[in-house]
Amino acid sequence: MEAAEAMFRDTHERLNLDDRAVYFAGFSGGARVAAQIALLCKCATGVLLSGAGFPSNSTPARDATFQVFSSVGTLDFNYQEVVPLQEKLEQAGYPHWLYLFDGAHEWAPEEAMEQAFAWFRVQAMKAKRLAQDQTFLAAQFSQAVTHASSTERSGTLLRARREYLQIMDTFDGLEDVTVLRARADSLGREKSVREAAKQERKDFEEQMRLTSEVLVGPSAPADASDRSPDFGKSAAERARALRLRAEQEKRADRARVYKRALTGAFVGAMETGADYLENHDSAHATEAFSCATEAMPDSEWAWRNLAIADGQEGNRKQTIAALKHARDVAKDKAAWTEWMSAEPAFEPFRTTPEFQNLLNLN
Repeated sequence: MEAAEAMFRDTHERLNLDDRAVYFAGFSGGARVAAQIALLCKCATGVLLSGAGFPSNSTPARDATFQVFSSVGTLDFNYQEVVPLQEKLEQAGYPHWLYLFDGAHEWAPEEAMEQAFAWFRVQAMKAKRLAQDQTFLAAQFSQAVTHASSTERSGTLLRARREYLQIMDTFDGLEDVTVLRARADSLGREKSVREAAKQERKDFEEQMRLTSEVLVGPSAPADASDRSPDFGKSAAERARALRLRAEQEKRADRARVYKRALTGAFVGAMETGADYLENHDSAHATEAFSCATEAMPDSEWAWRNLAIADGQEGNRKQTIAALKHARDVAKDKAAWTEWMSAEPAFEPFRTTPEFQNLLNLN
């Protein structure tokens, strides 16, 4: 909050800003910070959320509404949070727009950012803060309708209905939305759309359960015969089992659920490991980072942290093994070598032949 206040003061001192057009933006945890600042300061016109929603202890409140443009990848573990957020925003009276893209937990593509700025501009015209540009409005409306129609033709009717509804809410009073309202109502009555919404809720619940089972382990049911096949395994083994399940699943809809759950487990393990390292508990940190490397074997970030934890534990063999993996997946070998040379956790091993060999590899 101190950093946000400092930036707010600094920009107002240096630039001629319109306080009716203050926007915050962020990705992942930064998205939550952006929403939190907007909720507290009651000074934001809009917020651009990428890859996450509101802070876990906050919900959209009617006393501090602002425009919310959300973007999330279909494989993002926070997909199960961002999509339901739209209904909460609607109920609380927030103007909102959801942009979905094919991707994992990452910043949305350039196209999404351009659409966000255009959407905020439409909102400004609707609120009469900007003069209406009919050519611009017509182009944005046409583009949105074309996309929604394409979505409907692809057979993803639930998503198409949601697109029609958000177009209606955005352009009501600016363009004729009568046809869109009729189409959204018609889709809402279709059995397949209702079933898709029901299945989506089940998928979200399953994703959360799978992630939880990796991170904290499956709880023992009353009947031992109902136990998960992974009951009793380590977190790393459970992560590996879920990864293989995701890789081998042939049905795209099921694979998405598994991949979201897997990414959630990866992020949870990395955050837990970081907390353990900060508290000088390297033994538990190695367990957490081992789980993360099994969930995402291509993550240099995970292997680096596992090497640090093993190094702090004094495990020479495991440290060297983790460093080899980190080097193999590193995209910038020079940066990796520089990091390895400077990391204090590796001090006891610097003169060993194995460590020196890793440093000398080009």
